[in-house]
Amino acid sequence: MTDAPNVATPLPRPEAATPGPLDAALYDLVEARFVRLIRDNPVLGTSVGLHQDDDLLGDGSRESVLGELKNEREHLAAIEAIDPAALSAHARFERDLEIHNVRRAIFDIDELRLWEKRSLAFDHVGDSLFLLFARDHAPLAERLDAIAGRLEAVATYLEESKTRATVPQVRRWQQIEIEAAAELPAFFEEIVAAATDGVLPPPEQRRLERASESAKIAVELYATWLEGTLPGGTDDWAIGRERHEALVGLRAFDGLDGDAILALGWERLHEERAARAAVAREIDLDADEATVIDRVKRDQPTDFDSALDAYRDAMLRARSHLIENDLVTVPDDERIDVIPTPEYLRNVIPFAAYFEPAAFDAHPKGIYVVTPSVGHDPDAMREHNVSSISNTSIHEAYPGHHLQLDTARRIPSLTRLLTDAPEFVEGWGMYSELMMREQGFDAGPAFRLAMHTDAIWRACRMILDVRLHRRELTVDEAIAFMVEQTSFQRSNAAAEISWYTYRPTYPLSYLLGRTLLLGLRSDEQRRLGDRFSLKGFHDTLLQNGSIPISFHRRQMAGEG
Repeated sequence: MTDAPNVATPLPRPEAATPGPLDAALYDLVEARFVRLIRDNPVLGTSVGLHQDDDLLGDGSRESVLGELKNEREHLAAIEAIDPAALSAHARFERDLEIHNVRRAIFDIDELRLWEKRSLAFDHVGDSLFLLFARDHAPLAERLDAIAGRLEAVATYLEESKTRATVPQVRRWQQIEIEAAAELPAFFEEIVAAATDGVLPPPEQRRLERASESAKIAVELYATWLEGTLPGGTDDWAIGRERHEALVGLRAFDGLDGDAILALGWERLHEERAARAAVAREIDLDADEATVIDRVKRDQPTDFDSALDAYRDAMLRARSHLIENDLVTVPDDERIDVIPTPEYLRNVIPFAAYFEPAAFDAHPKGIYVVTPSVGHDPDAMREHNVSSISNTSIHEAYPGHHLQLDTARRIPSLTRLLTDAPEFVEGWGMYSELMMREQGFDAGPAFRLAMHTDAIWRACRMILDVRLHRRELTVDEAIAFMVEQTSFQRSNAAAEISWYTYRPTYPLSYLLGRTLLLGLRSDEQRRLGDRFSLKGFHDTLLQNGSIPISFHRRQMAGEG
């Protein structure tokens, strides 16, 4: 068992009405893994609200990654060695989920090996600071003190990260990091500016300023190193059919393989295009579809500040609709902020994203970020049109990511806290868009046109995720396909496709997840008949946590 960091907060354990003789042994192993991961990755600790190492960045070296791989293999063997017959039904379910999680983690480290072919150092540094800066778990002075520690650690962390690059680096991915190097120092300056007006005593203020300047120098030097990797780099980034298929299998998509997902993507694309064409005719029978889409996109706030206000308004209107129509339980103590996407993230978050509340914080808060533009595109405000703002706010906030993840963080299970199941998390976001229109929220034709446009976009993701990693399309062909199908600005489409290249099977999760959730809802309606309740269905899903939909299906059938 690993040595525990100084975690003051008690770690939760599931409780069974009648525990099995090996339940405690299982949860000892689960807790040991969690403690190890927090110890070795302080930024993970920050993200879940365990703040004892908020001033550390962790070890960025190749040896640390290989050490994690060794530890994960040993943990998997120990979990698999526990006899399921000696566990309660709930613990058996948790064991299966833990095995699912660790097999995924091992595959990512040992088979995909992204960490070896792309520098992720600036992502790690930026996220480590953003989580401390944007959340309010402690007074600003205390958070700035921790940030100063992390800024002081940047140079060492970046040097350690270089040791991962023992194979040719993917040029496309390194270029993303080079672009981040140009944006990250401005974020450091924003942090230092927040410490003015006596927030910190003069010695701590000077320390923060010195740490920021040293981190800027380290970023500049690292960017020079990144540029030096380009001549000997590679343009081969796709994981190939075999590994993509293996990853699809590990994701536990109710038995679907890559070919079935690709066929489903084409089917959904045709359905959603037909639905959008019908809504466009509903808006204006005499205008062509492109003209109607352009008209809807022109209905936009005057500037980005007004757009942020519109996102907040749409989000709160959606929350009220949920409560007034008794569609799902909304906790009384959930909190969320809507803010602009930090500069260093805008090339990889072309529209919006959500950062979940920290499970162990005393007063957790979700953060909903919205990107003003990609590459300072002058036409970017077209993507912040009134109809799109409504749809995005449903997806990101209520009843989408914020409500779902705020509910999930309350579940007493470390295994569920660490589960990665984007087909449920993103699928729930997309399901929410459709369900809210079904339930009368912003159900006018312009809003439905935006919903179908977003569904077309997610159908493209299903198709492109599979085809790009099977090497059936180039990046330029994928961008052209996205622009043709969605009418996105080219800069936004290019940013979209860029992250598809390094997150295989994540992009396809959105619309696939919605499809699987709609299928599960239909199955539950048939099974329960008159006893089916939409609110009951939603509450059961959210209270089971962010687990694969195939595991949700097992829970609804009474397993665990």
